[in-house]
Amino acid sequence: MSWIKSVLRRGFEVLEHVLDAAFGVACNPMHHLGALGFLFYWVVAVSGIYLYIGFDTNVAGAYGSIEYLTKVQWYAGGVMRSLHRYGSDALVGMMMVHMAHEFAQDRLRGPRWFTWFTGVPILWFVYAAGITGYWLVWDQLAQYVALATSELFDSLPIFGESIARNFLAPDALDDRFFTLMIFLHIAIPLILLVVLWVHLQRVTFPEFNPPLGLTVGTMVMLVALSLIWPATSHAPADLAKVPGRINLDWFYFAVYPLIDRWSALGTWAVIMGATWLIAALPWLPPMRRKGVAVVTLDYCNGCTRCADDCPYNAISMVRRTDGKPFSHQAEVNEAFCVSCGICVGSCPTSSAFRSTAELPTGIDLPDPSLRMIRERIQAGATRFSAADAPRVMVFGCDPALDVTAIAGSEFNAVGVSLPCAAALPPSFIDYVLTRRLADGVLITGCGGRCKYRWGTKWMNLRLGGKRDPYLRGRVPRERLAVVWADSTEDGYLKQEIVAFSQRLAALPPLSEESVRIEKPPRTKRGKAVGPEVATPGTETAP
Repeated sequence: MSWIKSVLRRGFEVLEHVLDAAFGVACNPMHHLGALGFLFYWVVAVSGIYLYIGFDTNVAGAYGSIEYLTKVQWYAGGVMRSLHRYGSDALVGMMMVHMAHEFAQDRLRGPRWFTWFTGVPILWFVYAAGITGYWLVWDQLAQYVALATSELFDSLPIFGESIARNFLAPDALDDRFFTLMIFLHIAIPLILLVVLWVHLQRVTFPEFNPPLGLTVGTMVMLVALSLIWPATSHAPADLAKVPGRINLDWFYFAVYPLIDRWSALGTWAVIMGATWLIAALPWLPPMRRKGVAVVTLDYCNGCTRCADDCPYNAISMVRRTDGKPFSHQAEVNEAFCVSCGICVGSCPTSSAFRSTAELPTGIDLPDPSLRMIRERIQAGATRFSAADAPRVMVFGCDPALDVTAIAGSEFNAVGVSLPCAAALPPSFIDYVLTRRLADGVLITGCGGRCKYRWGTKWMNLRLGGKRDPYLRGRVPRERLAVVWADSTEDGYLKQEIVAFSQRLAALPPLSEESVRIEKPPRTKRGKAVGPEVATPGTETAP
């Protein structure tokens, strides 16, 4: 299973680089797969409402009303019908890419199982809505779909009478059955909204709308496709004849040819087997969970920063239980925590300057704890070569590149590994430079979409003085670099380290005066300390 994920992940990373170059980082579709899915949903919903207004809701008039909209009112009804068709196909395609991408990034295991598992019913509802929609056109394709679907359900002992009997003769299908299909086609998308709401319950700050540029570009593409290659109907359905050659929509009917080749029960075996396999992926193989975040009440003042920054709603603020003069305290839901450490990086009490060995803080991970990170820093400082090249300490996240393996003849660098770049409190950057443990600090992490959704963006904002906890103004910004690079960009990261090392070599030697310890000005939460810095790299949306 791991090699499949590895191959997919590298393929997606290459695709992301190509799309970054083509559309820019902000409008890269790969960074907004879920939001694009919502966009296509609303395209289908709005176009469907328009079509329903002009649709004749009976067997005799359905085909004619669709033909009128398609051919006579092509400039509006025809475009809307094509948007409805291509938006539906795009929704299925986007779901598949989104699932493959989450699978490749291993964002389905451990506490993330809930979001993946609740996504499986979404597949069923989308397919059910699309299949019932094809029935309503009542052309030869709809006739084939109706017969094949009836055969599927008749093979199961769940109905008292055969569904297929409604399609045995021209006079067998009445308007009541047709009305049922219309009801299902409208009700299923409404139920889907509720399922989507459940699907996102463990996700903070879900992205519902793609960036404006990506939205406009996507809509222009759909409209252009609708005008150049409009959706059309087959010949009208005739229950007295067997449908001839038909063009299947493979997004929705990929398994239907199996009914003719195998059997209805064999097709059900494929459908249900695929469904259960997809649903079981979070536990194949069982995941060994890391230790979750732990709150230490003696150092928690209920500031809410950890709860605000947690990407998965794993932290909530509850009433104080220890009698200290604060109204609330942080509480970790172990079932939701993914051990990313972003909460540790957000805690204002997470400081490397404490004299105690344990480095107590309001919230911490058992592995790596703040103490372990400081020990890695101190051990790394002893591994620099004796060469005159500037010493560069590289902090990197585990899901991206292995910074502990960094080596090169062109630079003098050591790497410190973190679960996520945003797990590094800004005070640790201050600590490295103030104690002159290195001449410069370089932070790296996921180059595309952050594995923990918000890690790269939170770190950019903290370093830029736009989000607590801020990097102190006394830290020399010219000795700090940020390079977001994924697992395929080892060469790119090394080039950036070389360039950063050359910039450091041109600076005056790091002295006590250049990083003098001074008491920072007291600030209210929400106001930046020191000058704003522009950090290179990308800010990716969740």
